[in-house]
Amino acid sequence: MRVAFVGKGGSGKTTLSSLFARYAAHIGTVVAIDADINQHLGLVLGAATTPRPLGGMIGEIKEYLRGDNPRIRDTASMVKTTPPGQGSRLIRLDDPFFPSVRVEGVALMVTGPFEEEDLGVACYHSKVGAVELYLNHVVDDQGEYVVADMTAGADSFASGLFTRFDVTFLVAEPTRQGVSVYRQYRDHAADFGVALAVVGNKVQDQRDVDFLREHVGDDLLTWFGHSPAVRALEQGRPFTLDDLSGDDHDALAMLLKRVDAQPKDWRRFGAQAAEFHLRNARAWADRATGEDLSTQIDPEFVYGPAATNPA
Repeated sequence: MRVAFVGKGGSGKTTLSSLFARYAAHIGTVVAIDADINQHLGLVLGAATTPRPLGGMIGEIKEYLRGDNPRIRDTASMVKTTPPGQGSRLIRLDDPFFPSVRVEGVALMVTGPFEEEDLGVACYHSKVGAVELYLNHVVDDQGEYVVADMTAGADSFASGLFTRFDVTFLVAEPTRQGVSVYRQYRDHAADFGVALAVVGNKVQDQRDVDFLREHVGDDLLTWFGHSPAVRALEQGRPFTLDDLSGDDHDALAMLLKRVDAQPKDWRRFGAQAAEFHLRNARAWADRATGEDLSTQIDPEFVYGPAATNPA
């Protein structure tokens, strides 16, 4: 399963994604990806170091994933939405090519922050394109989880990255600003079959729960309160999952149960990969590469564990 945590800036999505990654690591194999421009996931997980950023490896990643796919002439003609085909290199979660560090039983990967040379000349999507390529080519199996801390608000919709996940958790505070981001995300995602669930955060009492239910309805899955243990985590003091309250443990269990109950739909995944590749090709990529990138779509390629991997 691939899981995204989204929400308004400051809603706590980084903290909750780190808690979920730790929790899921007791059940299966977890890769956590910091795809937020603020790059705080490693800090919250307690990583002493961070791995080489994926955002600075775009050319290498393209060359590695291209494999022997005859539909992709070279890395210059491969863009962030280029889907795999016969001959592409499909990868598993533990592929050593992608730099990571181990922390709390989780393999942490990062897109990297904005560098000085990026200021005024690049957008952050140039870095998260590495995540889109990774997700398009990874074959996850039972008991494997990719957990991504995404950019704030509805910025994920600037690419097809929002369709690369099996479940999206929108973290919402019980405020008008928090639920407005939910409505925006829900409306953008409505036509794409995105499995969206709301996770309340910083909930103080029943009135906060009632507020969230009033504004998000049945999409409200569970919620977290103001936790001294979580505050200790955010302040860098010693923390383990055992420090959480019973209610917080129940909320994490609810998140994992929701993820595990989600059917894996490789067919939809492949169809949307092709759809967004065509959208990008027509909008800018054909012009940028000087090629008809629609020919990169392999109609005979089968997504998922059944795919062959000759590379």
